[in-house]
Amino acid sequence: MQLSDFGVVVLAIVVAVSVWAGEPLVAVAVAFAATLPFRSVVLVAVAIVLAVGGAVRSDHSWDGLRPDQLGHFEGWVRLVDDPQPYPSSTRVIVDVDGERYEIWSRGRAQQLRVRAWRGGQWISVSGRRTELDAQRAGRVAWQHVVGEFDLDWASDVNEGGPIAVASNRVRRAIERAATTLPDDDGALFRGLVVGDDRDQPRAMINRFRASGLSHLTAVSGQNVAFVLAACGPLLRRLRRWLRLGVTVGLILWFVTLTRFEPSIVRAGTMASLSAMAYATGRERAPIRILALAVLGLVLIDPLLVWSIGFWLSVGATTGVITVGPALAKRFEALGPFALPLGITLGAQAGVVIPVTLVFGRLPLVSIPANLLAVPVAGAVMLYGMPAGLVAGWLPVTAPVLMAPARLGTRWVDTVALLGERLEPGGVWPWVGWVVVVIVSVICVAVGVRRGKNQTLHGDPSPDW
Repeated sequence: MQLSDFGVVVLAIVVAVSVWAGEPLVAVAVAFAATLPFRSVVLVAVAIVLAVGGAVRSDHSWDGLRPDQLGHFEGWVRLVDDPQPYPSSTRVIVDVDGERYEIWSRGRAQQLRVRAWRGGQWISVSGRRTELDAQRAGRVAWQHVVGEFDLDWASDVNEGGPIAVASNRVRRAIERAATTLPDDDGALFRGLVVGDDRDQPRAMINRFRASGLSHLTAVSGQNVAFVLAACGPLLRRLRRWLRLGVTVGLILWFVTLTRFEPSIVRAGTMASLSAMAYATGRERAPIRILALAVLGLVLIDPLLVWSIGFWLSVGATTGVITVGPALAKRFEALGPFALPLGITLGAQAGVVIPVTLVFGRLPLVSIPANLLAVPVAGAVMLYGMPAGLVAGWLPVTAPVLMAPARLGTRWVDTVALLGERLEPGGVWPWVGWVVVVIVSVICVAVGVRRGKNQTLHGDPSPDW
């Protein structure tokens, strides 16, 4: 049975809700209610099976967050991610005998040592494994953290396997190149290119959030697209199946390089599904690929449902591929600004619920801020990877190669700074969004009416 795009979307929603609920009976009810209007016994059966499977997987995943062993440990642990610095401490997640623990390093000397570690390395440590309180356990569940590791001492460092060594070499080259940029531009450059926002100051983080630009420093589909575009001339020379293998390998390499953040995992999965669909000649509707990616990822890792980064990524992508093009078509009178404006509004529509629930606001200034910053940030992403690698490996070239990156990051940061200052306070942002929605609805209604009139008068190419 070939499911329609809408049917696949419904299945993805059913599975996500069932995983969140975690109860098989609730999952069955949700699946039955969502698929009953399709009047397909097969679809209802598939939905029920997937929903129950998702609920059971969710329950098992939460059970897996109970640590098997606690108490003293001495031996080798693997770093899951790069250390995350905070004002008075540094956090790092380590894998101890197959279980993840978070280490909070305090004290200047210990923090300096811990901050030099990199994801994928193996560290010889001694310490004590303890349980997390219920509130903390819920907050870090999506990272599969089962407890806290109280570090007594750490000594030898092993660089890890070839993939970890290769990815860390690339990240170190980008870091060396970024040090040639003044002030905080280097930290922003790393965030734009590889999603490394660890050293961004709190003021920068706040102004990017206030201006609706924080998504730029979270690697996503745009980064993946730029990497594939940069390698496009090589990929096009390969035969179909070899091209597919190299493309998927390249995507996996970039996902590894960017530390498997939920947004990049979603983007990488979609890119891989799209590449496979192209190689096999199958349908590649973006909404279908997004739904398949969400369905598969949530079944593989149910704890993603509790990741705000994952849902921001999914929501923004949904808005970009559905609402965005429709609005862009109705804004055609704006010429070259129609598509950027439509995509920006579509992305904002897709994240309005999670952003409002988590951050309590949806910046009105994000519309002009994104229109001004996104094209330049995209140029930095596309240029920054090759330029950063060459500048990092050949420092003598850094002043010349990093000059365009400096201009780009300065522009993006300036837009964020102005956006933070110009964002209205109180209820005015919500009033502004109401006006934006009303104007958008009017534009859509006028466009639909014009299309109908053109059809009635025999226009062979109505705009709808």
